[in-house]
Amino acid sequence: MNEVVVTGLGAVSPHGDDAAALFDALLRGESAVQSQFPELPQPTPAARAPFDALRWFTKLQLAGVDRVSQFAVAAAALAVRDAGGLGDADPERIGVYFGCGMGGAAALEAAYGGGRVPPLTVPAFMPNAAAAHVAMRHHAQGPVITYAVACASSALAIAEAAKAVQRGEVDVAIAGGSEALLVPGVVRAWQAMMTLAGFAPGAAANSCRPFAIDRSGFALGEGAACLVLESAARARERGTRAYAGLAGWGLRCDATHLTKPDAGGQQRTLRAALRQAGLQAADVGYCNAHGTATRIGDAVEAEALRGVWGRDIDGLQVSSTKALHGHLLGAAGALEAVITVLALHRRQLPPQWHCDQPDPDCGLRLVSTTATASPQLQAAISSSFAFGGSNAALVFTRA
Repeated sequence: MNEVVVTGLGAVSPHGDDAAALFDALLRGESAVQSQFPELPQPTPAARAPFDALRWFTKLQLAGVDRVSQFAVAAAALAVRDAGGLGDADPERIGVYFGCGMGGAAALEAAYGGGRVPPLTVPAFMPNAAAAHVAMRHHAQGPVITYAVACASSALAIAEAAKAVQRGEVDVAIAGGSEALLVPGVVRAWQAMMTLAGFAPGAAANSCRPFAIDRSGFALGEGAACLVLESAARARERGTRAYAGLAGWGLRCDATHLTKPDAGGQQRTLRAALRQAGLQAADVGYCNAHGTATRIGDAVEAEALRGVWGRDIDGLQVSSTKALHGHLLGAAGALEAVITVLALHRRQLPPQWHCDQPDPDCGLRLVSTTATASPQLQAAISSSFAFGGSNAALVFTRA
């Protein structure tokens, strides 16, 4: 079995399209969340990506390419560039593993709006379009697979990519996810679920407050993120820097309820990831939590973490960066994986912002806004817990 390492990182996020700059913004506590959609009946907190599609496509190429695929192409290109290219990989040994929860929301919204429907609407909104566009850009002729399991989509995609590299099914994998759902129809659907954060006028930036006693929900976000995965031996052969090892992953289902999270299912996921990595809970010093800032979601996740870490829970530092970049749904796991890898690589932890008064019922050691250095950090975990009960956890270790 091959040792899997991360050699490239790419992100198109509400904080821009530079992964290092994104991480620095998270350290500083810069929120990308703003009040959006003034035309809707209630104010909506959301984080838009400042994205210029013409950097990546000509006007002619953009016909029939939804924003979700535009993000994916850019994030993948940035990750491949960061990895120093794909080397001399045989195209049939290059895989693309992508997560997407909702597909081309803008194309679908336009089709539902009445009037003439663009002839490329179907290929624009199909969920696998993002992965297909990435494959065409990089001439990837190996497995090109899309995973759609709501908020766990891209974390699952990364895990499946790691399996393929570990088993030698591909030499290199472009793995991640993309989501572009900030259109009125989708936002109205989320408003109807009453899961979005409320906020006073002028206070949208601080509306998402994971693990705070006054949390009220999440802010939607958009973007894409990618990791380039390959074997440690291949990375050494081509003289490429490895950010971190992807040592373990856990994929489990609650099998209890479509929308209500389950601590038992999350614990099984976390334990499976630790077991695959060959680590004890005490070996992992940081968790980039799913942390959606919903009343029930944060409480259940905290219960799951306490159940797995037990007496070692005070040694685990926790933060949810959704407070600043919003919830990217199908792309959330990939973006948070990029952040977790950088935390491990730089031995700095993104703080838990907007949590002036932590919920004592959660009982977690949240990363302080004043002490982010973690010089002894050797392993970190990123969690994604989805509607439908599908859960994914990724364990990264120092390279």
